[in-house]
Amino acid sequence: MKQFLITAAGVFAGLVIFMVGVPMLLIGMALSATAPTPMPSHTVLELDLRAPLSDQSPNNPLWGLARNSASVMSIIETLRRAEDDDRIKGVLVRLPEGGVEPGMADELRQAFKHFRAAGKPIYAHSQGIYPAGFVTATYMLGSAADQFWMQPGASLQVTGVATEDLFFKRFFDKYGVVPQYEQRREFKNAVNGYLFSDYTAPHKEATLSWMGSVYQSNLATAAADRKADAAGLRKALEAGPYVAEDALRLRLIDRVGQVREVEQALLDKAGKDAKTVDFDDYVDPRRDQPRTGDTIAVIEAEGPIVTGEDHGGNPFTGGSTIYSDELSNAILRAAKADSVKAIVLRVNSPGGSDTASEQILDAVRFAKSKGKPVVISMSTYAASGGYWISSEASAIVAQPTTLTGSIGVYGGKFAVGPALAKLGVDVRGTGVGGDYAGAFGLGQPFSESQRAAFGGWMDRIYANFLNRVATGRKLPPERVAEIARGRVWTGAQAKGLGLVDEVGGFYQAVEKAKQLAKLEGDIPLRRMTPAAGTFESLQRALGVQASSARTLAAAAWVFGDPRAQQMLDQLAEARMRSEGKATVLAPMPIR
Repeated sequence: MKQFLITAAGVFAGLVIFMVGVPMLLIGMALSATAPTPMPSHTVLELDLRAPLSDQSPNNPLWGLARNSASVMSIIETLRRAEDDDRIKGVLVRLPEGGVEPGMADELRQAFKHFRAAGKPIYAHSQGIYPAGFVTATYMLGSAADQFWMQPGASLQVTGVATEDLFFKRFFDKYGVVPQYEQRREFKNAVNGYLFSDYTAPHKEATLSWMGSVYQSNLATAAADRKADAAGLRKALEAGPYVAEDALRLRLIDRVGQVREVEQALLDKAGKDAKTVDFDDYVDPRRDQPRTGDTIAVIEAEGPIVTGEDHGGNPFTGGSTIYSDELSNAILRAAKADSVKAIVLRVNSPGGSDTASEQILDAVRFAKSKGKPVVISMSTYAASGGYWISSEASAIVAQPTTLTGSIGVYGGKFAVGPALAKLGVDVRGTGVGGDYAGAFGLGQPFSESQRAAFGGWMDRIYANFLNRVATGRKLPPERVAEIARGRVWTGAQAKGLGLVDEVGGFYQAVEKAKQLAKLEGDIPLRRMTPAAGTFESLQRALGVQASSARTLAAAAWVFGDPRAQQMLDQLAEARMRSEGKATVLAPMPIR
């Protein structure tokens, strides 16, 4: 009876969502499926970078119905397409007030430069740049435009880059919390805030090193784009902050004006009767195409790396996670596809599970064994597990400011028993089997034997990591041990160390894949990123499995709601389209 009531309650809740949510979803799907409004013959696209920006679009067909989302990959692909569209006469970029992740900023800058090289202008407008994150990256984006405008009286505060870290050791000491973590090695600093009250020397050294590398890269690039002396530009910026009028006087920007003024200036340049169109409304004409001819597979991976596959969560949100089953299966499918001659794996990940990373790396190995070159394109992060999955690729292309390496491992626990004891709470443990069975209980610190066993396990994971890098990068093991130690490097630094092959962006990685596969001419890119179909996403949204979905379908039939029946028909069609399918991008020239 209890199970029956639970099932009945679940079906009732699902019905409520189904009867209310499905019509709304249908409306969204209908709107998204309608034919795009014709573009004016003279169009200026308006790209707003002030909203949160991801590297890759969430692989969820329902996400676009909930809100508009911007991703670096969608922006650069759309700009490439706009270059050859005679209707598109220019782009207006609205800059954020804070920093942009450096690797993403590099990718966008390269896209801006390529668009301008096609003879089309880009104007950038800022309502102020304030010290939050890598503001030098935002300034670099403005400098990559034909004209860099600022709103009158707006603030330009690009005086450097600073960061703060929290250290909890004295707090933990005061309240009796015992953090116990193993690090391999001294530069693996993710848990230093739990173990120390200040930066260790290696922590400080590594942080200043990669921050300095990013800072120098941003300023050098901005100076080159503005045709300014790099040392002079740095000196002028660091002497700030400035208001827009002072920045103009110092030639740090090009114009002072309101948004409407820069918009009108670009419209005047675009021609008679020119109109502005939101970048998101410039519909991407991707469509399924016959799987004939040679293609390069594009597979995207963003977020922390975990084992398994996506079993739920809210499908209307855009969080990203790399699931090892899903990503490895996507790589395996590409490896087995006759038309796919090479694979570009786009990585934006700070790391994660070593076992999940190894599963994905094995898929990379399999693809290579089938004669398919695998080229890694690194975004802002490809560190720790993100580097593990990249280590044995045919080639690695990283941005100069990509944060990569971090070849190391850490793990451990908090022993909170002593802290709870001060409050009159006693934690007691019991168990059977070996002593290590209770090692990760939170009541007490590791025993000496447990700490030794745990440390040995960490050593083996670290040794495996070093071996993967030595094998994949063809480096002597002793050299890998020297440059690993958990240290983060930028892409520019990693290039000099042999950890990456080239400094560049996504399209440089595509060109490298084309070269390794000995392909010539214009090669279409076939997107094979793992993605849930609409039917599967609805199941997750409703919190039901396929059997429960059938129950809902029967209930909808009983109620006789024509909207529900129509939705079920559409879902069935969507499911057939989504199962085992991969979207093919319209052919794009490799430039």
